[in-house]
Amino acid sequence: MLPGGAGYIAPFAGMRRTELSQLLMIHSTIASNWRRAHNLLAAVAVILGTSGLSAQTVTAPVVFHVGLGQASATPVSGRLLVFAKLLAPGDKRPVARVDMDQIDTHATAIAAQEVARLAPGTSVDLDADISAFPTPFSQLKPGHYAVQAVLDRDHSYNYTSRGPGDLVSGVVEMDLPGNASQPLTLATVVPESDPLQPLSNVPAAMREVYPAAKADIHPIDFVSPALSGFWGRPVTMHGWVVTPPDYSAHPHQVYPTVYYTQGFGGSLRSLHDVGVARWNEMKTGKAPSMIWVAIDQSSPTGTSEFVNSVNNGPWARALTAELIPDLERHYRMDGKPSGRFVTGHSSGGWAALWLQVNYPALFGGAWPTSPDPSDFHNFLGIDIYAPGANVYRKPDGSPWPLAQDKGQMLVSIEDYTRREVVVGPYGGQLASFEWVFSPRGADGLPVPLFDRTTGAVDASVMSYWKDHYDVAERLRRHWPELKRDLDGKIHLTVGSADTFYLDGSAHLLEATMKALGAKTDFRYVEGRGHFDLYSVGDDPWGLYKTIAREMYALARPGGR
Repeated sequence: MLPGGAGYIAPFAGMRRTELSQLLMIHSTIASNWRRAHNLLAAVAVILGTSGLSAQTVTAPVVFHVGLGQASATPVSGRLLVFAKLLAPGDKRPVARVDMDQIDTHATAIAAQEVARLAPGTSVDLDADISAFPTPFSQLKPGHYAVQAVLDRDHSYNYTSRGPGDLVSGVVEMDLPGNASQPLTLATVVPESDPLQPLSNVPAAMREVYPAAKADIHPIDFVSPALSGFWGRPVTMHGWVVTPPDYSAHPHQVYPTVYYTQGFGGSLRSLHDVGVARWNEMKTGKAPSMIWVAIDQSSPTGTSEFVNSVNNGPWARALTAELIPDLERHYRMDGKPSGRFVTGHSSGGWAALWLQVNYPALFGGAWPTSPDPSDFHNFLGIDIYAPGANVYRKPDGSPWPLAQDKGQMLVSIEDYTRREVVVGPYGGQLASFEWVFSPRGADGLPVPLFDRTTGAVDASVMSYWKDHYDVAERLRRHWPELKRDLDGKIHLTVGSADTFYLDGSAHLLEATMKALGAKTDFRYVEGRGHFDLYSVGDDPWGLYKTIAREMYALARPGGR
């Protein structure tokens, strides 16, 4: 789901940034269901923000003047975002960055518009009442705000936040609402990051491991014929192969292999951090020697989930029929199911589950953790198959929560979606599901599952999701032919208090499998949420080691 991170790799790999921006801008202005929902929601925001107010109390729109400074010597385009955060009275601390909070959607106000061309030395006016969240800026709580502008060059902000190549202004303090006369100048370019360097959240002790692990972490840059054929241009799959520390010392030994992919928000860089951690566990004897393959599934549209999608392309075929055989030709991997496993967390957990169910003879077992919904009778807590289903409101009119902590709602699906629409039509969590699961519309974009203004579920799209991507439904329909190669291979772990209510869907999947007579291995870790699931005792990543030992025991019965 929403762990955060960065990365903007395929399906648009192989395109220059300017080409990608132009493509996304063209799509975002098509009179499609997607764009109509975007425009309607912006209009509704203005109406809701001003309804019930007398003519005397309606304030003038807030208009920002954003110019292109030294950040670029050539014209630029993209989605222009302005962020505003209310400062506490008397707070004199300098603010270096103003950005959205993944969970607290109301912490920062956001306004946005498309910019087709902005030349050096020129400026554009952004009316912050047209497309804004959580309210038109003219209706903001009066106060002193820190304000910052960002030009999202590749339309990936919903997934990556600000990333390499984006243009950023300095932080300007001003009183809002009111006349935003102080200009915002795009003066800085977000630099490229080195994927071999640890992210800021990597502990100091682990940072010292990176130089030693470097020789055993090998980049994957594989041009997929299937994905390239779908997109009409070369598309490269990226990732890392992590060979165990004793790999070079045993030139004739073959190793069990684990395929891992990340959750929503993960990136090639965060996968490298995962690879270093797994290498260190093997080096210190805390995990058995295996080859780990960390595959990046991130893109401007979200995550691919490694399915064959009419929108994202044949990612499952690219992995199973192209990349895996290629890797097994180049590395000493167990080329048989008993030594080939798959795991991942959140969206990566769903991908692991999906791959095992759809390619049961290829993999010897899947260890999904906190997977995205596997039974759409419980999609983030909502039965989207119910008559009149609505993802914004329960039958009693109360909001459906997206995330919770100890039973308290952190953010509603409606608020999260409304902000996602303002930031841009690509790459957000809800839109990502549609890029994976939905049919393709006449405009070439995914057909939305639900109306972005009302939250009403489209029954025809829901039916498509059910027929193609509901894991539990697939098991119910195809268990007789799947049983021989699949039975006993699913080992699912989830917290009993998952932040995104994913334990509910897991319970339904387990009930389906038990009703079919399948062997089940479902583990519900009492009191754990989405982000603390892997902690075992004093070890914050103990579950990784448990999973590795269980995989190795299957691959090497009686081995150590």
